[in-house]
Amino acid sequence: MSIRQGLIMELKHEASNTLKMLERLSADQFDYKPHEKSAPLGKLAGHIADLPGWISMAIQTTEFNLANRPFQRGPVTTTEGLLQLHNDNVAAAVSAIENATDEEMMVEWTLRMGDHIIAKMPRAAVIRSLAMNHMIHHRGQLSVYMRENDIPLPGIYGPSADEQ
Repeated sequence: MSIRQGLIMELKHEASNTLKMLERLSADQFDYKPHEKSAPLGKLAGHIADLPGWISMAIQTTEFNLANRPFQRGPVTTTEGLLQLHNDNVAAAVSAIENATDEEMMVEWTLRMGDHIIAKMPRAAVIRSLAMNHMIHHRGQLSVYMRENDIPLPGIYGPSADEQ
């Protein structure tokens, strides 16, 4: 199995799990925050839906400078918009991975903030770490927001307490 095939299988699996959560959200809950330091639910969900977009971006570039913030988007205000953002980013990510060679997946990619280098790793590691693992991390946070709002949690790696 190639690097690409493995990443695509993993991305599709995790994207499907993420979609199960995002589609249960209601825009009237997007302003909810569990704590004053927390992001609102809608912003967190938008970030989760955005993260697969890092995959195609990483394949098309060799670095991302957070100081320049070229990927600014407006807030997602509807559940439908959130799902569309997620699905569009996943489709673009799958396409970008399919069209990359294993050699291109091993090209070094840099995340920086101005002159400060935050991370330097092969694109394949960026896809797994900065995109997929990052999405999974925030999906865990979203599950807490959902539980606190009595939104039934879907099973992700087996049945949830709401599906018992």
